[in-house]
Amino acid sequence: MTGTHPDTVLLDLDGTLVDSAPGILGSLRSAFDELGLPWPAESIGRQILGPPLYRSLPPIVGEDLAEEVITVYRRHYAGTGLLASEPYAGIDTLLHELAAAGTRLALATSKAEVYAAQILDHQGWTDLFEVICGDTLDAARPTKAAVVAEALHRLGEPGSAVMVGDRSHDVIGARAHGIGCVGAGWGYGGPGELAEAGAVTIIATPAQLRPALPSAVEAR
Repeated sequence: MTGTHPDTVLLDLDGTLVDSAPGILGSLRSAFDELGLPWPAESIGRQILGPPLYRSLPPIVGEDLAEEVITVYRRHYAGTGLLASEPYAGIDTLLHELAAAGTRLALATSKAEVYAAQILDHQGWTDLFEVICGDTLDAARPTKAAVVAEALHRLGEPGSAVMVGDRSHDVIGARAHGIGCVGAGWGYGGPGELAEAGAVTIIATPAQLRPALPSAVEAR
């Protein structure tokens, strides 16, 4: 199927469709402040965005403290940080073009699904997506591979699919299911991260995605 246009495109959310850093990091800072904890500026920044916070925070603050921080963080995030996400330039046009062309769209994010659904609704994108899949609040899908597996299950195992994401976790999670990943070079990935993880190709702008899709299709 290489060289053919995929019938399904799975898309990451944070760092791929929207810049959610201000809302996430702002809510996290509020949680640290509320708990009276020093802010570890050297350890917490855009580089922690992508994987679930319950995986990113323990190495920084310890397991027990991470759980407490995340509880307070979720309250702040649900109240103010959730909708502090701006679509990247060209994403809205891209999604509408893909949907209009008959491409099945699925969201595959490590963000809690309940939050992801609210963000898509706020942007007016809900009807463009056949499937909205994320993690659960009790961490039932702790890896991107687990999220992709659930998204594919809900899609009914599509014949050809491509993942689009900005972090190595997206590439690795897609590859676990025989799916090629197009790297979103505008996101939160560090220098060389997507290439080292094995992204099929890396694009600089959303406008470059549609031409890149055929080359990213891999036999499943």
